[in-house]
Amino acid sequence: MSDDPRFGLRRSVTLPGPLRLDGGVLFSPVDIAYETYGTLNADASNAILVCHALTGDQHLASEHPVTGKPGWWARMVGPGKPIDTDRWFVICSNVLGSCLGSSGPATINPATGQPWGMQFPVITIRDMVRAQAMLLDHLGVDRLFAVVGGSMGGMQALNWAATFPERIRAAVVIASAARHSAQNIAFHEVGRQAIMADPKWRGGAYYEAQDPPAAGLAVARMAAHITYLSEAGLTAKFGRKLQGRETKTFGFDADFQVESYLRHQGLAFVDRFDANSYLYITRALDYFDLAEEHGGLLAHAFRQSQARFCVVSFDTDWLYPTAESRTIAHALNAAGAPASFVELSSPFGHDAFLLESPELDRVIGGFLAAGDRA
Repeated sequence: MSDDPRFGLRRSVTLPGPLRLDGGVLFSPVDIAYETYGTLNADASNAILVCHALTGDQHLASEHPVTGKPGWWARMVGPGKPIDTDRWFVICSNVLGSCLGSSGPATINPATGQPWGMQFPVITIRDMVRAQAMLLDHLGVDRLFAVVGGSMGGMQALNWAATFPERIRAAVVIASAARHSAQNIAFHEVGRQAIMADPKWRGGAYYEAQDPPAAGLAVARMAAHITYLSEAGLTAKFGRKLQGRETKTFGFDADFQVESYLRHQGLAFVDRFDANSYLYITRALDYFDLAEEHGGLLAHAFRQSQARFCVVSFDTDWLYPTAESRTIAHALNAAGAPASFVELSSPFGHDAFLLESPELDRVIGGFLAAGDRA
C-alpha cells in the first residue's frame, strides 16, 4: 500500500486548468473525484484507466457512499480478477459534468459562489477525456497500459485513442459505439424533456430549495432503463406476471411486475444522481461522433494510434448493437491498427457487460495479459 496521498479510495483534486472545452470555454478550476486500486510500479507503466458509463461513477470496486452497494464493476476489478489489481494500478474518475465530486452543474461556480446549474458549459466526451488526461498528469502517469470502458466508457476509450494516441498502449471497448444514432438521441430527448417538464426543475435552479425534479428524473431513468435490457430478458424475468395481486385492478397502479420494477429503478436513481448532470451527460453522448471529429472518416481517428484494441459486443444489445462495434472494428482495420472483435451471447441486453459473464472475463483478462507479456 502506497503512502502517497494521491492514491487510494475516495480521492479528489482541484486542478488549476484551464481545460479547453470543445464548446470554446476555458474552464477552471477543474475538480476531479477519483479512486485508485493496486500499486503504481516504479516506472508508472502498469496503469489502467477504467471509464464509467452515463450513470456510473468512480466507485468502481469500493462500497458506494450513497447506496452502500458494492462498486459497479467489483466483479471485474480486484486481486486475481480479470483486471487484476495485484498486477495493475487501476484508476477510475468521476467524469466531468457528473455529480459525485467532479466539476458539474451541482458544484459551485467560483465566479458567483452559487451552483453552476444550467450555466455550466456544455461538455463533450472529448472534454471528459481531456480532464482525465489532466488527472493522469497529477498522478504521474504519462502512458496508460490500457484504457477500458463499457457503453459511454467505451466512447471515452475510443476518444483516448484518437485524442492522446501516444498515451495509451491498449484499449478495450465494450458494448459501445463511435457515434450516437438518431434512435439513441431520441430516447435521451424523451428523458431530458421529462426532467425539464417537471415544475421542480425551475430552469435548473433547484439546488437552493433542495427540492429537485425527482419525478422527471425518475421517468427519464425508467425510459432509459428499458434500453439497457433486452426483450427476451424482460420476458423471462417478468412476462405478464402481476405484482402482488391475483387480478388486474382496472386502474393505473403498477399492476404488472415490470411496471413495479421500472418504478423502483426510477425512484432508486433519484437518490444518487443529479437531474442537471443527467441533462449534460446525455447531451455529451448525443454530440459524440468520432468520425465527425476527424474529417468524416472514422478510420482517420486511429491513424496515429499504436495501441492494440479489443472490441466486444453482445448479441441482445439493441442500444449499441453489434453492427456499431463492427463499424469500429472495420475502421480500426482500415487504419492498420491491431484489433480483435468478438460478439458475445447474453440474454441481458446492453447491461450484460455489468453482469456475470465468464466469457467477457476471459476476453478482458486474456487481452490484458497478452499485453503484459509483450
